[in-house]
Amino acid sequence: MGVFKGISVLFIIMLCASGLFSQTIEDSVFMKKIYNESLGNGKAYTDLRYLCKKIGCRVSGSQQAQKAVEWTRQLMQQYGFDTVYLQQIEVPNWKRGKKEKLYVRQMNPNKEVMDPFINSSPKITALGGSVGTNGKMQAEVVMVKSFDELKALGPEKVKDKIVFFNMVMDPTNIQTFKSYGGCVTQRVSGADEASALGAKAVIIRSVTLAHDDHPHTGSVKYDGKVPKIPAVAISTQAADNISEKIARGYKTTVDLELECKWMPDTISYNVIGEIRGRKHPEKIIAVGGHLDSWDIGEGAHDDGAGCIHSIESVRLLKTLGYQPNYTLRVVMFMNEENGLRGGKNYASIAKAKKEIHAAGIESDAGGLVPRGFSFEKAAFRDKALAWKELFKPYNIHYFELGGSGADIGQLSGETDGALIGFVPDNQRYFDYHHSANDVFENINQRELELGAATISSLIYLIDKYQW
Repeated sequence: MGVFKGISVLFIIMLCASGLFSQTIEDSVFMKKIYNESLGNGKAYTDLRYLCKKIGCRVSGSQQAQKAVEWTRQLMQQYGFDTVYLQQIEVPNWKRGKKEKLYVRQMNPNKEVMDPFINSSPKITALGGSVGTNGKMQAEVVMVKSFDELKALGPEKVKDKIVFFNMVMDPTNIQTFKSYGGCVTQRVSGADEASALGAKAVIIRSVTLAHDDHPHTGSVKYDGKVPKIPAVAISTQAADNISEKIARGYKTTVDLELECKWMPDTISYNVIGEIRGRKHPEKIIAVGGHLDSWDIGEGAHDDGAGCIHSIESVRLLKTLGYQPNYTLRVVMFMNEENGLRGGKNYASIAKAKKEIHAAGIESDAGGLVPRGFSFEKAAFRDKALAWKELFKPYNIHYFELGGSGADIGQLSGETDGALIGFVPDNQRYFDYHHSANDVFENINQRELELGAATISSLIYLIDKYQW
């Protein structure tokens, strides 16, 4: 034991001699101040409550989205950011409409039963960007669990039918985003796949691991090569009820009615706030989330939490008197959900201005317990590994290669800087994602504040060591 103790003492002496030990202590002390300020005097929870309860859902092109633009601009001005400005963009303008109805009629194959029909009216939500039905649509349902199954049926069994995609999220993946990626294709491109075979509409199983009665929306994408057909989601509970009877041979027909429609594009904005760097103001550390949300729920986790994380992470540094070397830039991206025009426009302008991003950080995975960060480039991940011990007291352990986020990721190929995604725990995220369940009440204050402090600490380290 004595030998090992001697080696430890010698190691500490060497660190002190090199100055690394004193730097580590200094960083540890300052990070503790960040977490203390966030947990003791943080503004994140109060600010997110206002965004969710006073403004609410924020579909791009809507009045609520514009209210969110004005409020976040005022909020950053109130917090004393050096510069706050708007970046104008044109955004899609999709309206859900008042009527969303699905009536399901399932006939028992056993004709001798007293009541051969089982009828239901499950909750539905039109997928974002779906076309309407132009009145009531009636058709027989055919169920598939994959695109391969659909193609195997062929036009003769799909034409004039409504395709029910019953793809189940894989519960065995610990990383739930992997499960999401494995079946979200039914939502994104299921309508086009079915339309190519002559289908009239599609119904999809909500992309969530939760078994409940909340249908989840999200974008449907039309490639323009086949007729656009209506697309709706039903809850996992409703999907199980309907699919169980189809598997037993019940003939299933539905009446579907949607009033959703596209309006002309409209003007909206990215909201940008900056604290100017003292040594290298031309170099930027950008941190952001997307201000728009879907029109069901309040967009609390997706992505109100990410927006508030971003504002709060920089506010914490300012409150603690930290003078950044680089310019710290907070970006509220508009239109991530159904177009990514905010992220694309931001990247385009950055390229035209030849802006230098030392780093871009995105929070778009909810306000749950922070776990760490994903890095697009190995070189920056390897640099960040040197800080793992500093994050260890806060249970931050995830420093892996991966995506940075849909908006900040638009800078890929346009910057040599680090593109980083904030990674919270993801086990419950898809319980809320794109559903009416994504409300402020499902935000935990402590978890939200820990997330803001974690992002703030990373910004501090990147800026201090000017990587």
